[in-house]
Amino acid sequence: MQITITHDRPEGSRSGPVTVGWFLASDKGAVMFDAPERLVQRPPNRGHAKSAARCPAVVQMESRYFVVRCPYDLHLGFGRDDKGKPHLINRAGTASPVRPNKLNELLTLVSESEWRFPDRPTVQLSLPYCFIADEPVYMTQVGTFAHYRADPLPGTIFGGRFPIDIWPRPLMWAFEWHDPARDLVLRRGEPLFYVQFEGEGPDRPVQLTEIERTAELTEYLEKISGVVNYVNQTFSLFKAAERVRPAQLVVPKKR
Repeated sequence: MQITITHDRPEGSRSGPVTVGWFLASDKGAVMFDAPERLVQRPPNRGHAKSAARCPAVVQMESRYFVVRCPYDLHLGFGRDDKGKPHLINRAGTASPVRPNKLNELLTLVSESEWRFPDRPTVQLSLPYCFIADEPVYMTQVGTFAHYRADPLPGTIFGGRFPIDIWPRPLMWAFEWHDPARDLVLRRGEPLFYVQFEGEGPDRPVQLTEIERTAELTEYLEKISGVVNYVNQTFSLFKAAERVRPAQLVVPKKR
């Protein structure tokens, strides 16, 4: 189904950098969550004129991705109980930095009937990161393709793409466990996923800024939150969301 969204926000916002605001949906434990940062490789070799570090295409691509880092140290295994029901195993046990009773608040093993493939468990890690813009902007969440791990993850992450100007929501890290016999190890501070933003005009740079969680923004989030539990195709609600959205929600945070 084709959905056309009309925007009544000022045309002046379509020139210059694409301004994207980020904020945390909750202040609980906020100091654990690092600010998203632009994807920048460690100081590369720029001495040679033909070095990839000086290639305009490479520089353009990397400048448009932002890194969200993992806030937790987790060591998880997958298992089944004596009735065959799948469950997560906290391999770190009492040595885990995250208390066992808090793991259930962070992690969800998706119901087996909802897995995309019957042999690939799906795990979701809840996060408070939200992104929003006051003009049409689509955000794409992807895996950390530029980050090398000596111990690769035993699966892949679910990517996603949606319009953050009318559908801001707390992100999650969704993982499809291709090899459940191997443990899933996440380390605090390592890149967890990348986000990339598309505005009107492919040549416009992206400016990411932390914003205030204003009363208007909180009220708008409340109106669109939780609908995934009641509607199968949430994209069908975009027009309704657009109608109740205030013209301005991006208010840079004062320092």
